[in-house]
Amino acid sequence: MAKASDKTITTTQVADPESTTAGKGRPTPSRREREQANVRPLVAKGKEAQKAQRARLAEQRDRARVGLANGEEKFLPVRDKGPQRRFIRDYVDARYSVGEAMIPLMVLVIVMSLVNVTAVQAATLFVLWGFFIVAIIDCLVAGHLVTKKLTAKFGADAVQKGNRWYAAMRCMQLKPMRLPKPQVKRREFPVL
Repeated sequence: MAKASDKTITTTQVADPESTTAGKGRPTPSRREREQANVRPLVAKGKEAQKAQRARLAEQRDRARVGLANGEEKFLPVRDKGPQRRFIRDYVDARYSVGEAMIPLMVLVIVMSLVNVTAVQAATLFVLWGFFIVAIIDCLVAGHLVTKKLTAKFGADAVQKGNRWYAAMRCMQLKPMRLPKPQVKRREFPVL
């Protein structure tokens, strides 16, 4: 057993007043002083400042709009971000989809519903329902193909959820109205 008296504690402290500085050279600012230093107006005061602020915000909005249309990753909403979503967009934009004809067909249905002939209205209704069924089948096929190609490219474990729905929604839009804008032409399918 070791005795407490056998232990010796030695400490050496260097106290050289010239090598250390005392304090930071200025007083600590009070809370009130710090809050007053951080006060900035939320709204620009003066006509020139308001014009400059409006111009700056308009420029930011235009840049974000152009970036979204071009498919720049930092301007995309969360649902459109990532390499898998880009692959889906390129694949869907390269193929012909039945759903692209939905808006022109709806205009035709509205015009045909104005005709006061029962046979024409019934035929229009049957054509409309037939189109819906074909468009749904096309979306299901597109979703299956997209999932198959994503699995081949990224692996079965890395495939995101919701890709079939994303492909189906893109298939149902007219190509010029899609956002982000199509980056590929017809039949230019993305490379696996």
